[in-house]
Amino acid sequence: MSPRSGSGPPYRRVSGEATRKQLLVFVEGLKTEERYLIHWYRSNRDRVLVRIDLFRGTPLQLVQHAVDAQRQERRDERRGRGRAYDEIWCMFDVDVHPNIPDARDLARRHDIHLAVSNPCLELWFILHFEDRTAWIDRREAQRRSEELLGCSKILTDNALSELFERYGEAATRAEQLDRKHQGDGSPPGENPSSSVRHLVYSIAP
Repeated sequence: MSPRSGSGPPYRRVSGEATRKQLLVFVEGLKTEERYLIHWYRSNRDRVLVRIDLFRGTPLQLVQHAVDAQRQERRDERRGRGRAYDEIWCMFDVDVHPNIPDARDLARRHDIHLAVSNPCLELWFILHFEDRTAWIDRREAQRRSEELLGCSKILTDNALSELFERYGEAATRAEQLDRKHQGDGSPPGENPSSSVRHLVYSIAP
């Protein structure tokens, strides 16, 4: 998978003849998110094309770059320079980042899809193995994820295989958490929660 840069040279155009669904994804982390998504992409490359942008930043910065990319894509498509992406995603953690509400609002206004984990992506990994309904600290989530997967930020092939095989369990638990927060009257995306399943489903329905 060749990353696409959000700065520097213009975006390489994708053929308008392409029949595969095309996704552009902005991620926060340097290694974990990209390795996880590449694993899903490689298993579904016959029906989907996934590009991961090179830009890394805060959630709000990611969404801002996604909006800029969307505008450029649509402008180029109108000029006959290929086909714009079907979906643009931002994948990030809530963690201790500022401006999360602003990032969500900007994404909503521009139809940018979000895959957000609270407090962090490791919570999503934990849900592949066990229930987690109580509030959890980022460091505790990272420690527990490492115990369950046998690795830390750089996901091993064994860890990726486990996550692949257990995806259905994680999706079910994440849905249950959403219903729990709704029943409690908590804000959407409250700790603990993750919407990464929606991005995975877009790659591999």
